[in-house]
Amino acid sequence: MRTFIAIELPIQLKEKLSQLQEGLKASNGDVKWVEPKNIHLTLKFLGELELEKIKKVEALLEEIAKTHTSYSTTLSEVGTFPRSGLPRVIWVGVSKGESETKKIAEDIEAKAAKIGINKEKRLFSSHITIGRVRSGKNSTKLLQELARLKSFPRDARMEFTVTKITLFKSTLTPQGPIYEIVKEAHLTSI
Repeated sequence: MRTFIAIELPIQLKEKLSQLQEGLKASNGDVKWVEPKNIHLTLKFLGELELEKIKKVEALLEEIAKTHTSYSTTLSEVGTFPRSGLPRVIWVGVSKGESETKKIAEDIEAKAAKIGINKEKRLFSSHITIGRVRSGKNSTKLLQELARLKSFPRDARMEFTVTKITLFKSTLTPQGPIYEIVKEAHLTSI
């Protein structure tokens, strides 16, 4: 089963991010946009896991959730990977709550390694992928639109409370991925 651990976003926030995507679509860049229903903040991609390993991941999620409290986080900027040149990934960044998100991701990384799951080669970067650039078509227009949207207007900043971490199953289909919740682990209440 193909799996990952993520922070699921509230529906209202997914709708706002969908509106942001719509604004960027005007550039006619060659971008594969993440379906609004699938937008999330990935904490760790696990890959293909057998049922026995999934049970261990479920247990470690419960363990981690008990050691972290729910917290408020704010999405505040649009960016790309790489940061210069033709982008490959378009993302929305986290400002408030970034350190809490990073601590949870680091705990997941450390505990997952103890049960035989490979460590990430890259450092964790708290972001929400909203699109993947497929080619340089209309890249100048896309980059101009991204520069215009670099920071959200103050009243458009998006805030939500992180209350749980979720293990998802990802099924790849020709129409795009289908995500299903396998396990939710609720963080300790504030």
